Amino acid sequence: MTGAKPPTEPTGPAAARDVAGARGPSGSHGGARDAAAPAAPAEEDAGEEVGRGAQEKVRRGAAEDAPRGPVLPATVRPDVDLRLVRYFVVVAGHLHFGRAAGELHITQPSLSRQIRRLEEQVGARLLDRTPRGTRLTDAGEVFLPRAKALLRAAAQAMGQARAAARPARLVVGYTSGLIVTPAVREVRRRHPDAEVRTVSLAWLDARAALLEHRADAVMTRLPFATDQLRVTVLYDEPRVLVVSREHRLAGRDVVRLDDFAGEPIPRMRGVDPAWSAFWRLDPRPDGSRPPDGPYIDNLEDKFESVAAGEAVIVTASQRPGALRPDLVAIPLLDVEPSHVVLATRAEDHGRLLTAFRRSARSHLTVRPANPHSTGEAGTAQDASDGAA
Repeated sequence: MTGAKPPTEPTGPAAARDVAGARGPSGSHGGARDAAAPAAPAEEDAGEEVGRGAQEKVRRGAAEDAPRGPVLPATVRPDVDLRLVRYFVVVAGHLHFGRAAGELHITQPSLSRQIRRLEEQVGARLLDRTPRGTRLTDAGEVFLPRAKALLRAAAQAMGQARAAARPARLVVGYTSGLIVTPAVREVRRRHPDAEVRTVSLAWLDARAALLEHRADAVMTRLPFATDQLRVTVLYDEPRVLVVSREHRLAGRDVVRLDDFAGEPIPRMRGVDPAWSAFWRLDPRPDGSRPPDGPYIDNLEDKFESVAAGEAVIVTASQRPGALRPDLVAIPLLDVEPSHVVLATRAEDHGRLLTAFRRSARSHLTVRPANPHSTGEAGTAQDASDGAA
């Protein structure tokens, strides 16, 4: 089999595969396992205490006892507005105030003011605007990973508190083109007093939704980082090449990599390199790289670039009628199929979640209808707790 492969174990023909822990924080892979990754040290708490201590010592003038590293001015408050932290993270992701303001649905002048407020609270300049655009300062580079960790910790704390307050509640997420209805219906039937709801997620949001407790289970596609998660492969989908109806390949029954080797493929900013490599088929079996297509930010932009003749894309096989009428999906031979999975937090073993896992194994595993698929699926069997 050739083409880029997702970070999962080899697929077998008979059953769903449990791949929890298949990918560690560094991106390495090992055997499937069912344990959550070790918890990281509570660096934020320690950092807060150091910050408070440092300010107190500055006020006392005890320079000889001051901690190592830079100390914030005595006037800087140790608490920071999380809303402003989120604004900073979005700007840092785009490195462009206009695009960040659009994502946040606020005006650019208002965003600039909010960033200045955050810089005042932090006590350091975080972003510089230059003729070439926006860049992070040295302080911004240091603050960014800690800001992301702060937002994650806050989301997890709120999610865990809500879960504790409403134990008979389950949120099931799903990404584009996947259907969770049969399994959700079964859980609702068996647990009529429980609140079971569904939420549509952006194609790259599955992992974050779980870790931030916005969803308790997600049906999505590999590859993505699976540390801290329990991931079970439900079935495989063939991959297809999507082209414009005016494209030279539009009339073909099947295609191979060599047929579109020189065609540009869109790129996305800030995505998991493994995800990008899998869907861009990068590198090719001969070591070559696909030509770079335009940068896109969402699925609709990707299809628009294809319809405009700017690029071609590789995606999972589409349900009949799901594709735009000006596009054509052609079965792609000699590449690894896409893997559809059920992902949950590794440490979660609640009654409703266990019931949903069981229902998913019964109702969400299918045999791909496309004859060019190399994967098969039967009754799901979780590798670690098949009796669940």
